[in-house]
Amino acid sequence: MRRGRIVIGIGNPDRGDDAVGIAVARRLRGTLPADVEIAEHDGEPAALVAAFDGVATAILVDACATGAPAGTIHRIDLGEQSLPPRGPALSSHGLGVAEALALARALGHFPPRCIAYAIEGGSFDIGAGLSPPVVAAVAAVVRQLRAELFAQEPPTCTKPR
Repeated sequence: MRRGRIVIGIGNPDRGDDAVGIAVARRLRGTLPADVEIAEHDGEPAALVAAFDGVATAILVDACATGAPAGTIHRIDLGEQSLPPRGPALSSHGLGVAEALALARALGHFPPRCIAYAIEGGSFDIGAGLSPPVVAAVAAVVRQLRAELFAQEPPTCTKPR
């Protein structure tokens, strides 16, 4: 049985713009439909695969470094697109998210619907905060996710009269 939907904010809160997924997750807490779980994650593959278990929809939010301007938001439907392993297209972690997605597929734990929001980082320095363009992107992704998740809110059941 599927347990609903999960938004997973991925990142390291001590590495500048790498904290963007965590920042989005924290801003979303308490603002989404009841069937949406919010999780903060460091991107470790086995634990990320475990977070997918029994989930109908997973939305990942992470930093990326593709060379686009800092704060650029990429929305990727992972049911239609694959990420290259160890590629910079989704994660600044090097090893982690792409491998976790491949492992989840191989083990049959890949959610029926899986979306990634990858936000271009500009600085991943230890001890730095989010850069101004990434702070603006956090607000934009929070608005976008709230709209998307409320639009897909499951219908409420009513008893027939």
